[in-house]
Amino acid sequence: MKTRLALPLLLAGLVIGLQAHHSFSAEFDSTKPVKVQGTVTKVEWQNPHIWFYVDVKNADGTVTNWGFSGGAPGQLMRRGVMRSSIQPGMVITVEGSRSKDGSNNANGARVTFPDGRMVFTAGAEDRPPDDNKK
Repeated sequence: MKTRLALPLLLAGLVIGLQAHHSFSAEFDSTKPVKVQGTVTKVEWQNPHIWFYVDVKNADGTVTNWGFSGGAPGQLMRRGVMRSSIQPGMVITVEGSRSKDGSNNANGARVTFPDGRMVFTAGAEDRPPDDNKK
């Protein structure tokens, strides 16, 4: 009886996990590049993708909060991007591709710090097809 119940639950968990992951082209539009500079307000370092949020000051003085999706934590750490690399309060420039739904969300492919250092925060599978050659 326990075996009959365990297998369907295991399969359901696998399906949910696969649905939670997305491809770049499913969520982001490579024809709509984004480049913003602002202050990091929040970092969510968890699977399947990190998210970090940046307050961007607009020309009219208002502030817009942007959310950027990055790669998986393990993948980023293997590249030398650690949890402490991007922290609330830091001023950064982020380049990526805007979300297809037009919201203030984007794929955060490249982060540049004021001293000129750059880190690539997108997962290899989450870069536009023409950017995978880099």
